[in-house]
Amino acid sequence: MANARVTVHPEARIDRIEPEVHGHFSEHLGRCVYDGLYTDDTAGEDGFRTDVLELLSDLDIPVLRWPGGCFADDYHWEDGVGPQEDRPRRRNLFWAQGRDDVPEESNAFGTDEFLQFCERVGTKPYLAANVGSGDPQEAADWMEYCGYDGDTELADRRRENGHEEPYEVPFWGVGNENWGCGGQMSPEQYAREYRRFATYMGSMDNLMLDYDVDLIACGFEGHEWNRRFLEEVASGRWGVDFPLDHITLHHYYGRAMTVSESDEDDYDELLVEALEMEEHIERIASAVDAAASTRDIGVIIDEWGTWHPEAVPENGLEQPGTVLDALSAAAVLDIFNHNADVMTMSNIAQTVNVLQCLVETDGDDAWARPTYRVFDLYAPHKANEAVTTTVDAPTRDVERKDDDLPLVGASASVSEDGETYVTVTNLDCREGHSVEVEVDGGVTADDVADAQVLFEGQDAGLHVDADNADEFVAEDLDVDVADGVLTVDLDASTVAAITLE
Repeated sequence: MANARVTVHPEARIDRIEPEVHGHFSEHLGRCVYDGLYTDDTAGEDGFRTDVLELLSDLDIPVLRWPGGCFADDYHWEDGVGPQEDRPRRRNLFWAQGRDDVPEESNAFGTDEFLQFCERVGTKPYLAANVGSGDPQEAADWMEYCGYDGDTELADRRRENGHEEPYEVPFWGVGNENWGCGGQMSPEQYAREYRRFATYMGSMDNLMLDYDVDLIACGFEGHEWNRRFLEEVASGRWGVDFPLDHITLHHYYGRAMTVSESDEDDYDELLVEALEMEEHIERIASAVDAAASTRDIGVIIDEWGTWHPEAVPENGLEQPGTVLDALSAAAVLDIFNHNADVMTMSNIAQTVNVLQCLVETDGDDAWARPTYRVFDLYAPHKANEAVTTTVDAPTRDVERKDDDLPLVGASASVSEDGETYVTVTNLDCREGHSVEVEVDGGVTADDVADAQVLFEGQDAGLHVDADNADEFVAEDLDVDVADGVLTVDLDASTVAAITLE
């Protein structure tokens, strides 16, 4: 007998799920870039790892953020262009590279390498400009180098470096964590810096660029900071019409929990921390509404995911990729769908080898992690219309968080051709649940076009390696339809997707 019910209301539309909500993040940190995206025994003539390229291309990632992270506010883009043998070797102020704990940056992977990588993968680039140790001229020059098609020294330099046509970089971040590693700024100080940078960066697409540029401001998980920042920006001569298209925050969870040393109570605690994402989105959206109610300013979560104690600077922030982490990603992607009316992008941290990466490498091997499988399963939601989904499910008290964990989560969307895509997650790492899925108007067996499930029969603490990576792929899910209601039995720690025609 079912003990949970998901009700989908296809006519109660929320908004379009922007494909960029499934975005990714790469920083010059550990083995994310070197030995991750670039240069090793599997690399082609252009230096890109062909195995990583293939995995990311298959996932159809919509946007990739670079070069940081903290690294962004210590990065000077001109160090990373031109012949590689002429590029200066610099210290990396915040992170060691590789597994040798060396805080140095070769600059072998720079602007052209990153943007050509994006072209190869078929993804939009998102560049984070240096506010902490840079200046507006440097940021404007970078935009000109990337995107201008005229007759200037910077445009000619790009051509000399091998790219005749301009790159179209649609997303530009104005700094990163400027409340912390990006300069330890107060919200008012960052707001004044933001206005200064936006004056130059926000003017680039008036004359020099043939495409629109979105400017992205750095927000904070401490929400009073966001309110003060937005009020200060709006107090300038622009008023509420300042050039600001999106505001970000970062939300990591699991910092106190090593999965291999944890129990099911710890698993519950981590999932509750992941679900706190909903409140953060609601609070930053409220700050936007209060300061700029006449503006459509999107919310971006451009760093998020699990960060476990074993991920430390000395090892390049590497941690095992587990089913539990993937389960948390499904819960967060559901939250993004529920908030499609304000969410414009997210970037999970990080793409390869670092934190909750989707792809892991070791020498000649590269493989997909369980979180990769979740992103693949959720891909049909991209560009659909999110619809209201209600969940009636049991909960479990999580004493250490003074909160309840809902044991089943879900979200749904409708495509242009009328298909309904429903994702259902059993967040209970202890036991299975039978879930009824009801859709307004009813469901027949003929309506079920496909049903798949991830992680059936696998423990939440199980982690992936090169030998078992194929064991995490989706499998067919049995579906029962009776009296207009669909029922699925979900094992503990599983994620399911159902396509209804």
